[in-house]
Amino acid sequence: MPNLLSKYKWILFDADETLFHFDAFSGLKLMFSRFDIDFNTDDFDRYQQVNKPLWVDYQNGVITAAHLQHTRFNEWAHKLSVTPQELNSHFLTAMADICQPLPGARELVDSLIGRVNLGIITNGFTELQSVRLSKTGFEHAFSPVVISEQIGKAKPDIAIFNHAFSLMGEPEKHQVLMVGDNLHSDILGGNKAGIDTCWLNHHGEAVSDDIAPSYQVKTLTELHQLLLQQ
Repeated sequence: MPNLLSKYKWILFDADETLFHFDAFSGLKLMFSRFDIDFNTDDFDRYQQVNKPLWVDYQNGVITAAHLQHTRFNEWAHKLSVTPQELNSHFLTAMADICQPLPGARELVDSLIGRVNLGIITNGFTELQSVRLSKTGFEHAFSPVVISEQIGKAKPDIAIFNHAFSLMGEPEKHQVLMVGDNLHSDILGGNKAGIDTCWLNHHGEAVSDDIAPSYQVKTLTELHQLLLQQ
């Protein structure tokens, strides 16, 4: 019996919390330490009160990437007498400094290279993605790397998937699998684009009634086994 991998010619991955850790608190703590500020959990909670609704608006196409990146740092920029743009850039640098692949990511990617085409579709930002791919040695594994900030559309908008498909040479939809940790951007987006989806459900959350992944795993190691087992 052939393994599941033989069904696909392309596997598209999300980046944050799918291939890479995205520990925003640690990144912010590191960034603010460079301003001699001890950033604590209360500070993080206040930051998230601003940041999380901005991400929802960004994914819904209400605001731009630039608006998100700058608005979330307005309060701190005022306190530190710097621009929000500067703080955002410092934050992305700190996130690149602490970046690590998720457990099982390297083994999975190494096992897939040469057997299937690999790409990335991310709602993350350009300044972080390119550095992180280089630092982890993944830059040659993924092509295309489609970044919402560059396209002007974010997952789950079908436009970012269609852009990726054009770069991929318009593959047959049934030969494409999207892997991601976010049910509402990765899985809903993949569903709308007409491709199979695999939800990397780290925390065992309930599946939504109206968003159904083709597959569901808790870890990349489990995905590895799912794809390659006979």
